[in-house]
Amino acid sequence: MLYPTLKIVHILAVISWMAGMLYLPRLFVYHAEAPAGSPQSETFKVMERRLLRAIMTPAMILTWLAGLWLAWEGAFLQSGWLQAKFALVVLMSGVHGWLAGTVRRFGSDTNVRPARFYRVLNEVPTLLMIGIVILVVAKPF
Repeated sequence: MLYPTLKIVHILAVISWMAGMLYLPRLFVYHAEAPAGSPQSETFKVMERRLLRAIMTPAMILTWLAGLWLAWEGAFLQSGWLQAKFALVVLMSGVHGWLAGTVRRFGSDTNVRPARFYRVLNEVPTLLMIGIVILVVAKPF
C-alpha cells in the first residue's frame, strides 16, 4: 500500500516542481525588462522568492525522496532507463540551483542578462522534462 501512495506523492511533487521550473524563467523575462528599484521589479522579487522557497524547493526535495524510495523498492536501480532518467533529473536539479542563484541576483539588483536570455533558458526545463517522461514511459533500455 505504501508504494502506490509514494508514487502519487512523487507524481504530484514532480508536477509542482515542473510548474515552478517552467514559470520562474518566464518571471525572469518580465523582471529583466523592469527597471531596477521600480514597483514592478519589487513585485517580481517577492513572486520569485516565494515561488522558489514555498513551492519549487519543497517539491524538488519531495520528488527526490519519493523517487529514490520508488527506485529502491521497485528494484529499478540497475535499469538503464532509470540511470539515464537519474542523469536528466540531476541536470534538472542543477538548473534549479542556477535559477535559485538568479533569484538572488535579481533580489540584489545585480542581474546583467537580458530578457531574451531568459526566454531561451525557459526551454531547458521543457527539454529535460520531455526526455524524462520518454524514459519513464517507454523504458527504452
